[in-house]
Amino acid sequence: MRARDLAKPFATVSLEADVLTAARLMAAEGAPGLIVCGADERPYTVLPGSQVLNFLIPRYVQDQPALARAFSERAWDDLRDRLVSHTVRDLLPRPADIDELPIVDQDATTLEVAAVMARMHSPLVAVVDGHDRVLGAITVSRLLTHLLAS
Repeated sequence: MRARDLAKPFATVSLEADVLTAARLMAAEGAPGLIVCGADERPYTVLPGSQVLNFLIPRYVQDQPALARAFSERAWDDLRDRLVSHTVRDLLPRPADIDELPIVDQDATTLEVAAVMARMHSPLVAVVDGHDRVLGAITVSRLLTHLLAS
């Protein structure tokens, strides 16, 4: 089976989208991440949900999770409000720091898709056509469902 056969339509966001909009889209879609596209509508990278949480939760709480109990619901509102004032671009590494993208071409095999996911620790990969346009994505759960079917 080829990547184009497993790919499903998938939400994309621009680099300039505010993080709250991206996070809400991720939640609404039940997606482990989103495909981020540049101005040319080609995939730029994948924004995993864990990166949103990494940005949202202060480092000292990440290092000492028991501190989270001290946060009130009002504190959560303050953290959530941070998402509005930042763009998706703010959460991503600089282009010079990106060696490889979690992207496969439409003819990639399922093993190639699995290898990209494993190597990049990505919960999904974007599937592109011959012009680098997004056809859809394959999530790790969809890939595992296919690979483990007998």
